[in-house]
Amino acid sequence: MSILVLLEVNANPGNGKDITNWLRDELHHTRGFDGCNGITIHTNQKEPNNLVFVEDWDSLPQYEKYLAFRTERGDIGKLGAWLAGEASIRYFENAGV
Repeated sequence: MSILVLLEVNANPGNGKDITNWLRDELHHTRGFDGCNGITIHTNQKEPNNLVFVEDWDSLPQYEKYLAFRTERGDIGKLGAWLAGEASIRYFENAGV
């Protein structure tokens, strides 16, 4: 069963654009990763340093494998350096309603 992953981050003041610029070069790795059905990044209209990643994955194990890939490459650390606090990550399955 597929899962919806919502990752929300708050960038340090002024770093929102750094993150979106970096993502423009990096998201092809995500979109091409086994099990990824799509990803979009959304910026809060009232808080430009607040971003939400909306991701559709075939399964949680595939997403976890992807996170391991990003961690091994150092991408999680790079993203974390731009953030003000911890990221929020939530996993959802379709309720069938």
